[in-house]
Amino acid sequence: MTETEKEEITTKYIVISSDKVLPSDAAMKIYESEFPVTVKETCFGLIVSGAKNDVQAVVEEIRQLDKNHIFVKDRGFPPGDERRCRASRGGGPRPGFHFLREEVKMLPAIGAALDELEIKEHVKEKCKTKCKLKTSDLDKIIKEELAR
Repeated sequence: MTETEKEEITTKYIVISSDKVLPSDAAMKIYESEFPVTVKETCFGLIVSGAKNDVQAVVEEIRQLDKNHIFVKDRGFPPGDERRCRASRGGGPRPGFHFLREEVKMLPAIGAALDELEIKEHVKEKCKTKCKLKTSDLDKIIKEELAR
């Protein structure tokens, strides 16, 4: 490993949109893992910063807690960086906060869709033979979908 690879620092958001996992649960899991990373809890999840390989390992471990409802996004600056820190900028929301807030609003729907997709993949594996769909069954499916 070269010196550049050793010193390559990366920062990621871990956005938690789960009913099973809280940001504090994910943070405790990271602390228990003893990876040399910096963790900051936020209202939407965590910010994790450290060596690229360590951060990637932490992210993979945390996503296993609830893979369809924990999302990861790259962040260009480490926690406390003066270019983004509200304390050094005089307060107010940090740049990018409003966009992240809008993204977080969409995550429950994305998580539910991923859950549904995962269930349907298992159903497709079971039914390998082609069969005809009765019109009454199709009518029932359409009505159920429209009722949502």
